Amino acid sequence: MPHPSLNHPCAVCKRATSLWCSRCQNAWYCSPDHMGSDWPQHRNHCHSASAQYGSSMIATPPPAEPEYISVSAILFLAEEDRPEIITVRCRPPQHGVCPIPMLQTYFDSPPDNVVITQGLNSEPLRFPLHAFYSPTSLSKASPINRSIYHITSGAASKPFFGNVVALKYKGARRQRNTDASFNDLPALSAYFLSCQ
Repeated sequence: MPHPSLNHPCAVCKRATSLWCSRCQNAWYCSPDHMGSDWPQHRNHCHSASAQYGSSMIATPPPAEPEYISVSAILFLAEEDRPEIITVRCRPPQHGVCPIPMLQTYFDSPPDNVVITQGLNSEPLRFPLHAFYSPTSLSKASPINRSIYHITSGAASKPFFGNVVALKYKGARRQRNTDASFNDLPALSAYFLSCQ
């Protein structure tokens, strides 16, 4: 996994790097060779940072932007008959916590979530699933989720309303995500069927 501060593109090859022009602090390079090869073009725009900000400034790089992680997830759209695989961007983890999925597109308020650790016949899942849903969908008179109704053949004792997004953990420690696929539908179906 790349280091989170290595996310500035090299001015020459666009590879992620943490090296910057120490004079102006506005140009990024992955190697001294690329810095040297770009100098004829960069020279005209390179102005000393101390001249711009005062001579007491210390040469430090600007704060790194977070590096997002993308994983496949299963989307159960309320108005669709079948779930679909989508790509979800996740904000980097902080303090050993799993990356935070960016799900604003699918929910009109912050979603609730549940971790699914058991599949069919209560078998423990090697890769737990993480389902996100809207806790207010029922009160907002959202339609019954047709995707979930379809995969459970309408046999779920509790109807689900609004959208549901399911991600997959890479392991039991739940510190990273991995790609979810339609192979995870039986475990999700078992969860939807068992909800009271």
